Amino acid sequence: MSTLPHVLGLRCRECGARYPEAPQYVCDECFGPLEVEYDYDYIRAHVTRERIASGPWNLWRYADLLPVAADKAVGIPSGFTPLLRADRLGRALGLKHLYIKNDTVNPTYSFKDRVVSMAISKAVEFGFDTIGCASTGNLANSVAAHAARAGIRAFVFIPSDLEWAKINASLVYGPTLVAVDGTYDDVNRLCAMLADEYGWAFVNVNVRPYYSEGGKTLGYEVAEQLGWRAPDHVVVPMASGSVLTKITKGLDEFKKLGLIDNRPTRVSGAQAAGCSPIVNAFVQGKSHAEPVKPNTIAKSLAIGSPADAPYALRIFRETGGAAEVATDDEVIEGICLLAETEGIFAETAGGVTIAVLKKLAQSGRIAPDEVTVAYVTGNGLKTSIVLEGRLAEGLHIKPTLRSFEAALSERQERQAA
Repeated sequence: MSTLPHVLGLRCRECGARYPEAPQYVCDECFGPLEVEYDYDYIRAHVTRERIASGPWNLWRYADLLPVAADKAVGIPSGFTPLLRADRLGRALGLKHLYIKNDTVNPTYSFKDRVVSMAISKAVEFGFDTIGCASTGNLANSVAAHAARAGIRAFVFIPSDLEWAKINASLVYGPTLVAVDGTYDDVNRLCAMLADEYGWAFVNVNVRPYYSEGGKTLGYEVAEQLGWRAPDHVVVPMASGSVLTKITKGLDEFKKLGLIDNRPTRVSGAQAAGCSPIVNAFVQGKSHAEPVKPNTIAKSLAIGSPADAPYALRIFRETGGAAEVATDDEVIEGICLLAETEGIFAETAGGVTIAVLKKLAQSGRIAPDEVTVAYVTGNGLKTSIVLEGRLAEGLHIKPTLRSFEAALSERQERQAA
């Protein structure tokens, strides 16, 4: 039985079997995934727009809809990041009401701080003294930082070919970092075994039901920041597909609770062409994704066997959304387009989102008048290595006016040619 009056326990997403709150993520009956179940009647009677708006300027303003009490939170306060009206990018794409949800400014510079806030708080509540994760980089950074703040041990497991910037951005917090020769899916399987063998809390394994609930706050915040209304269309990057399903859940919960009107939101997903099992399944009209071997510069999205693919595919069908891919070259173009129009430096996952946003707009799958939100989930400083040799070089001059004018003239002549 939960200690929170609005939390009923865990429920299987497949067969509906119910369980008490525990560090458990798989149904004993059908092996389906578990998620947190809430008492919406209780929440409806207690939660108002005013109550939410009076809360802290972070994700804990939504504690009444989350599986952890705000006063039990550990780690680093995260969330309530800017929702920016992207007029210049919108004009370039022919979209009149485009917004960017800028999660590059979270404490460890990605949306993973939201989900880790939930997971580590719940892990401490359950009595764990060691936290771990399987990660493509951003999650390792966040787990290491939150564990340092909470004063517990951290083990972060990553593929050994990860970008050096993301490796250093974990090591600085003092975790035990383990680089594994293999893909993310290999790392994830190892962590599932380690969770059983060592009894540690792995945020995306045995405490995954609580971890994933942090993603709902990306839906809550957008609705609140738009003036308590749902967007008409959202474009979300996909690795496992989890954050897309949770953004949808967050918007649906606000509608169910009467906090926003029951306005439909079309949900579209973006993947890198070198790792696009969910998009492949969407294009082929399948309900499940076939695993692939990742080969993309967008390493934070490089999950070849996405656990939430069936649920993402269902959302596309139910909302009338779409799923599309971006090549590596298009990813770079997306990063640069966002930076040059809106001053936001996104990592490769953000480049995927913007590239797919562009394709959907140009093909008419996003209407010009739709209120559209594109989710940018990580900071470009983490993956700046992909831009080497791709950007225009600066001018190199002597400290004289004549040298500057000569170099500038030469640059302008080359551009004209």
